[in-house]
Amino acid sequence: QVQLVESGGGRVSSGASVTLSCVVSGRITKIHGMSWYRQAPGQERELVATISRGGTAQYADSVKGRFTITRDSAENTVHLQMDDVKPEDKAVYSCNIEQTELIPGTSFSEFVDYWGKGTHVTVSS
Repeated sequence: QVQLVESGGGRVSSGASVTLSCVVSGRITKIHGMSWYRQAPGQERELVATISRGGTAQYADSVKGRFTITRDSAENTVHLQMDDVKPEDKAVYSCNIEQTELIPGTSFSEFVDYWGKGTHVTVSS
C-alpha cells in the first residue's frame, strides 16, 4: 500500500505564511501528478494546486499568486507554501498523488489515486 502523511497545519494569523508538506511512502511505483485539495466546513472538496511529474504547476484562481506547490521527486514529497493566508483559506488540506500500477494478470497499467488524511489550517484574523 501507499501512505501519504501531511504535516505543517495549525493556526495561522491572517496575512502570515505557512508551508504544508506531504511525504509519500510504501509501494511507490511511478508518481505522476501530486496535488493539494482542501475542504472547508460545509463545502465540497476543491483542488487547490497540482504539479505534474515534469514540474508544471496549476492553481485554483482563489490561491493563484499566493500559494506555491513544489515537489521533490527524489524524496517523494510535495509541499504547499501558503503566503498571505486569508480567513477563507481555513480548511482541511489533503494531499493526493496519482501513480501508475500494473493491472494484475495483464501487461496494462492504470492510474491509481492515493490520499492522505489531511491537516487542518485555521486562520485567525
